[in-house]
Amino acid sequence: MAVDERYARQVLFRGLGAAGQERLAAAHAVLVGCGALGSHVADLLVRAGVGTLTIVDRDFVEISNLHRQTLFDEADVAQGLPKAVAAARHLQAINPLVRIDPQPVHLDAGNIEGLAAGAGILLDGTDNFETRFVVNDYALKRGVPWVYAACVGSYGLTMTVLPGETPCLRCLVRAQPPPGSVETCDTAGVIGPVAAVIASIEATEAMKILSGAAAAASRDLFAIDLWDNTTQRMRLDRDPIAAGCPACERGDYEYLDRRLGGRATTLCGRNAVQIHPGAGAGADLAALEARLRATGPVVRNPFLVRAEIEGLTIAVFADGRAIVTGTDDPARARSLYDRYVGS
Repeated sequence: MAVDERYARQVLFRGLGAAGQERLAAAHAVLVGCGALGSHVADLLVRAGVGTLTIVDRDFVEISNLHRQTLFDEADVAQGLPKAVAAARHLQAINPLVRIDPQPVHLDAGNIEGLAAGAGILLDGTDNFETRFVVNDYALKRGVPWVYAACVGSYGLTMTVLPGETPCLRCLVRAQPPPGSVETCDTAGVIGPVAAVIASIEATEAMKILSGAAAAASRDLFAIDLWDNTTQRMRLDRDPIAAGCPACERGDYEYLDRRLGGRATTLCGRNAVQIHPGAGAGADLAALEARLRATGPVVRNPFLVRAEIEGLTIAVFADGRAIVTGTDDPARARSLYDRYVGS
C-alpha cells in the first residue's frame, strides 16, 4: 500500500518503515486529558498519522493555559470551548486523514469501558491519581498498554505499563496520595518545555507500541528536571516490584470496580458540590493553607481550609472532603479540586 507523502521522512526511519506506518494508521489511541502534556501528545500523534485519536477532557480553555498548551489560542478562550473540542478542530486542520473523536467528559470507572473500547494504547494527560488508577485498572484488566506521565514545575516523569510484562502504576504508588500532599501546576507552577519533553517521550512510546515495535518500548521510569539539568532512570523489573500489588498480582481492580476512589455530589438547593476523595484520605490543612495563599484569600481553622479561587469558594476538611460553592456542576468542582488540592 502506498504511504501518504506527508509521512515520507518518518517512513525513512528504520525503526518504523512503511509497514510500521500502515499499522500506525490502523491504530486507535485514547488520550485522557488534553492540557499541557495531552495537547503536545495529541499534536505529535496526529502529525505522525495515528488512525484514530479519542480525546477525553472535562475542562475548557482558559487564558492561563496558553503558555504551555500549544494546541489552543485566544479564539478558543474567547469562545469558551471545551479542550477536547478545540483540540479536535485544530488537529483536524493539521491532518484530515486522522479520525479524531472529542469527548468533553470526565473519565471515570463508569464510562471508561465505552470511551476506551478498541484502543491499542491509553495515554496519560490527566492531573490526578484517581483517574490514573482507573486507567491502570482498565489497562490491566483488558491487557491494553498505557503510558503514565506527569509534570510540575520544571520536573517531569514517564513510565510505560505493559500488562503482564512490566510493573503497573499501583506497584509504585500503592495508595492514592492524601489530598493536598502532592504539588500541582496550579500551586507550584509549570514551565512549558518540560511538558513538551515528557509528551515527546510519551508519544514516541505510543508510536512504538502502535506500529508493532513494542519490544522497543521503555522498561524504565524516566524523570527529568530541566531547571537543574538532571535526569534519572529506574529499571522497572516486574519482580519484586509487583509483589503484593492488588492490581498486578491479585487482579483486584478496586478503582475500576468503584470500591476505592472518590465521587462528586451536587448539594440540593445550595449551588454547591461536595467532593469525596475516597476512603482513607486526609488533608494536611497547614500545608494546604500555605500552598493556596498564592491563589487569593485563605482562611484556616482546626477543621478546614477555605479559599476563594476562580470565582468559587472551596472548603477542604481535615478528612480530605471538600465543598465547592458557586457551581452545581460536578465536573467543574472536581476540576478545581484536582488542580488546586490534588489527589
